[in-house]
Amino acid sequence: MKAAVITAPGQIAIEEVADPTPGDNDVVVKVAAVGICGTDLHIFEGEFAPKLPIVPGHEMSGTVVAVGRSVTEIKIGDAVAIDPSLHCSECFYCRRARGNLCENWNALGVTYPGAAAQFLLSPKKNIHKLPKNVDLKSAALIEPLSCAVRGFDQLPRNPGSHYLIYGSGTMGLMMAEMAKVNGAASVSIVDLNQDKLKTAKVLGFTNLAKSADEFDQPRGFDVVIDCTGVTEAIKDGLKHVMPGGTFLQFGVANKDAKVEIEPFWVYNKEITIVGSMAVLHSFDRAVELFASGVLNTDVMISDRYSLENYADALTAFKSGKGRKTIVLPNG
Repeated sequence: MKAAVITAPGQIAIEEVADPTPGDNDVVVKVAAVGICGTDLHIFEGEFAPKLPIVPGHEMSGTVVAVGRSVTEIKIGDAVAIDPSLHCSECFYCRRARGNLCENWNALGVTYPGAAAQFLLSPKKNIHKLPKNVDLKSAALIEPLSCAVRGFDQLPRNPGSHYLIYGSGTMGLMMAEMAKVNGAASVSIVDLNQDKLKTAKVLGFTNLAKSADEFDQPRGFDVVIDCTGVTEAIKDGLKHVMPGGTFLQFGVANKDAKVEIEPFWVYNKEITIVGSMAVLHSFDRAVELFASGVLNTDVMISDRYSLENYADALTAFKSGKGRKTIVLPNG
C-alpha cells in the first residue's frame, strides 16, 4: 500500500509499505479520511520525539476490510472512526481510569503507524462504529471533537454561563459549538485572524473581536477557554475570568512556555484553572454528537488533498489559511 512517511525531521515521502495484517484482536481499516492538526506538524518538524520513520495521522475514519479471528462485534464493511489512544491499562494512571495520562502512552499516528496511508491497523477496542447517516470523508473530525468533549468534562456545565474562547480555528470553533450544546447564555470569540472570525460568523456566532476588551462583560466570563497555546492569549484570558469562574487550558503551548499568575487572586476570587489532555472516555459521545449534526462539516472542512499531496497539505495547514485540512488516502 501507499503511505506518507515522515523519514526525518522536515522530510516526508510517499512510499510503498507492507499491507497491515490483523492479529487476533485487531482490525484493518481502509482509510477514507485523515485530518491534519498541530501534532502532525510538530512530529514533522521534529519538535516531538517519536521514533522515525513514522506514518502520521491520528484523526481518521474508514471502512473495515479485515478482522482478527477473535473479533466478533466488528464486521467487514462497517463504517468506523478510530480512537488513536493506546493506553497500557496497567500503569498507576490507567488503574485510576486516567488513561490519557498513561505512563506508557502511545498513539496511532504518533508512535505507531497512523492513517496517512491507504490502510490502517488498529486494536479492536479503538474502533467505533458509525451510524449510516455519517459521511465517512468528513468523519475524521470525530477525533478532535472527542478532545473537545473531554475539555468540557473538565468544566462546570451550568446553563446560562458566558463563555470566552481564544482562537477561531478548528478547535476553537468546536469548543464554541460545545458551549452552545451545553446551554451557554453567550459565546464570545477572540482571534487576530479576521478570516477565521469570518468562519465563526458563518456558523452563527456574533460576539467576535480581536480583543476581549471589546466585549461588554464588565464582571468577566464564567468560562474562559484558550485554544491557541499562545502565551499572550493565555495571559489575557486569565484576566477575563470572573470571580468564581474557570479557565481551561485547552490549546497546546510549547513545553518551555511560561505564564505568571497571582496566587492571591486565585485564592481570593476562587478561580479554577484546569487543563485537558487529548481523549478520555469521550469518543463514543463524540460519535453521537457528530451524527446528530453538531458540526457543519461543509464549513469546518476547507481543503481536501490526495495522499500524494500530503506534504502540500502540511504546508497549507502551517500557513494558517483555510479551516480543517483533510487528506483522502484512497481518493
